[in-house]
Amino acid sequence: MTARRSTVLLADDHAVVRLGLRAMIDQQPDLQVVAEADTGPQAIAKFLELAPDVAVVDLVLPEKDGADVCAAIRAARPRARVLIVSSSSASEHVHRALKAGAQGYLLKDSSPSALLSAIRDVLAGHRVVPAGVAESLAERAYQSDLSPREHEVIQLVVDGLSNKLIADRLNLTEATVKTHLTHIFEKLGVEDRTQAAMAAVKRGIVRS
Repeated sequence: MTARRSTVLLADDHAVVRLGLRAMIDQQPDLQVVAEADTGPQAIAKFLELAPDVAVVDLVLPEKDGADVCAAIRAARPRARVLIVSSSSASEHVHRALKAGAQGYLLKDSSPSALLSAIRDVLAGHRVVPAGVAESLAERAYQSDLSPREHEVIQLVVDGLSNKLIADRLNLTEATVKTHLTHIFEKLGVEDRTQAAMAAVKRGIVRS
């Protein structure tokens, strides 16, 4: 009697990537792709319809990103297993994915064997966080989360606005902006605006 193959949902907005992943996974005697999705909402809908054993989800998807997809799936199916695949090791991206309930976070430059091992480990109930990703996450653990207002301020710093322009944009005084920046410097472990902007972008806290 043939053993049951674990079912896999692939969510990636690049058809060529899905084709390659599907070919690789379907060659395995214990794994089988049963659905594909190219947007976040489609991934959620297909998971809820088909209830695959594991979803392999790209972090960057149209309409809803991988972390939001994971959160929605886990909210509806708490026992669902999700592996996030991404080209980014930025600590904020990793943190969001794991906070959303993903059991694993794998970088896209990982080897095919590493991906297959990660899928099997997630299916077995293990958490998958490769060494490089774990280091990025550990670095973030030493920092406090920025408040929503601090996010706004550092984004405007990255956008090139002066303290005065930030104050005008957010209806704050320049003194208040300087206070926010002081807190941001402390939380990011930096000493000035340039270092803060670079750190915030590198860690995925704001867009460049």
